[in-house]
Parts: sequence; structure tokens; C-alpha cells
Amino acid sequence: MEEIRWGIIGCGDVTEIKSGPAFNQVKNSKLVAVMRRDGAKAADYAKRHQVAKWYDDAIQLIRDPEVNAIYIATPPLQHEAYTIEALTAGKLVYVEKPMTLDAASAQRMTDAAHKLNVKLCVAHYRRAQPMFLKIKELLAGQVIGDIRLVRLKMLQSPNTSLIAKSADNWRINPAISGGGLFHDLAPHQLDLMTYYFGPVKNTSGMAARQQEDAEVDDLVMGNILFENGVVFSGNWCFSVAAQDQADSCIIYGARGQISFPVFGNKFTVTTNQKTEEYVFEPLKHVQQPMIEKVVDYFLGKGQNPCSGEDAWVTMKLMDDFTRK
Repeated sequence: MEEIRWGIIGCGDVTEIKSGPAFNQVKNSKLVAVMRRDGAKAADYAKRHQVAKWYDDAIQLIRDPEVNAIYIATPPLQHEAYTIEALTAGKLVYVEKPMTLDAASAQRMTDAAHKLNVKLCVAHYRRAQPMFLKIKELLAGQVIGDIRLVRLKMLQSPNTSLIAKSADNWRINPAISGGGLFHDLAPHQLDLMTYYFGPVKNTSGMAARQQEDAEVDDLVMGNILFENGVVFSGNWCFSVAAQDQADSCIIYGARGQISFPVFGNKFTVTTNQKTEEYVFEPLKHVQQPMIEKVVDYFLGKGQNPCSGEDAWVTMKLMDDFTRK
């Protein structure tokens, strides 16, 4: 295999800028087909993005002999079925985050990839972005000393701009999303924590529905004790006033702290009363660095940037925090 020829299942809003165009920007990668259940919208997407083929049936796209890799960008409810269908057809798979609805489903997807001996990657793409790689480098270099504690705060109003808008608002339908806005945003944050600090030893958490008529938890609290002794404490609330919104993660070490927003482009390092700021250029296509790593892995030129096992850990943490 010399080129990854992609087919997208679910060419909705998230693929317009964040990911879709990047498949043609990466070396040895080409987007050749897209699928959406609404054929007119699939055709429109293909025309606007200069994609040769479009489908309104996922199975037809999976069976297209020109396609050798599938990017699954549907809501989480369909992730498992489409992943296993694609793996069974021998197609390489790159699936959006959250990997699926829960840890049990993630395990079935991972098991299928191993059984069928077909490569599977999960789109926890922040671990490939320059800002978060720089933070990892500083942590490894002991810039703030041994890590003691991580405190994360994600507070958003019900109409937060961090969530991509969709016509049917599926993100707050637990049957489709797995558990509301927490399940949409927390995978980015929790994956970074395991990427930085390694295996998990213990967890605890709680969740509540504080808004009237809520179908999903809008308040989640979670704690992690990592095997290396680092302690994480996170708070997520999606029903605060607009002026109280916050996106903050502070890593405390023996000699200082690193403070950053997970949905931002700069961070600060404070040691010995001195603060240094690192600013990064916003990425036009936020998934492009990850897609580069995925393509290299699929072509046998690199390691898996985020495996099913990696993503299972994130799903398990969310299950633990919400007591699924």
C-alpha cells in the first residue's frame, strides 16, 4: 500500500474544516469518497470539496474497491457497527471521539481489530497538536519538577460555543451520544491526562442532572489516582451562567505549575515566581497533525498515535465518573 485512499462516513459539520480537507493536505493521502444518509447533502459536500464519489449508504462506501481506509464521523451510536463492518471488509479505520457509547462497546471494537488483524485508530487528535506536545515535553523535562496534582475545570453555559451545532441536537440525546456534553468534550481532556500521566490505578466520581427536564447529566465530578502517584481532579458543569464559563487545567509540580485551556492556543509555565507564556498559531484543520500520524501508521511508517486500547481507557473513565 503506497497511498491511503479515504472514504468518510458521516460528512457533517465536523468534517467541513476540522478534518475533511486535511485528508488531501497530507502526503500519501487522498479523499476519494464521502457518505451521508441524506444523498443531496452528500452530493453537495462532494461537489464543494472536489470529492469524486458520494454515497447515501455506508455499506456501499465500505465496499468501494478504491477506498482502503474509512474515517467514521457519525454520532457515537453508529461508531461500533460501522467500525466492525469496515474492519470485516479489511478497511483501515480512523474513528471519531468519543470512540463509542461506553467502554464495553470500545472493547468490542478493539477486539474486532485484533481478531481481524486490521489497523484501528481513534481521533483523540489533541495529542498530536504542537501545543500539547510541547506541554508533554516540558513535563518529561521536569520543568516544574515531580508532578503532584492536576485540577481541571470545564464550566459552560447551556448555549456554549464550544459545541458544534447540529439540527437535531443529538449531543444531548444519551441514546445517540452516550451521555451529553460531558461525553462530547471530556474525551479530549481525559485522553490528554492518560497521554501525559500513564496507567490509571483508581477512580471515583459522581454525576447529576441539575437542569429541569434534562435527559443527560450536566454536572460531572471525577478523580483519578495514576499509578505514578499523580492525582487528578476534574469538574464539568454545563449549566452555569455565561460569565462563569471556564476552561482551565493546572498541572502542579514540586517546582511550579503549567496552566492551559484544553480548547485554546496558549499556556503558561510558572516557576520561582517567574511566568513564561507559550503561544501557538491556531490550526486551520485541527486534525491534520493527527491525520499525518494515522497515515504514517497505516503505511507502516510509524506507531499507532491513538489505539483502541488508549481510547478504551478514556471511555472507562467516563463510565466510572458517571457510574454507568
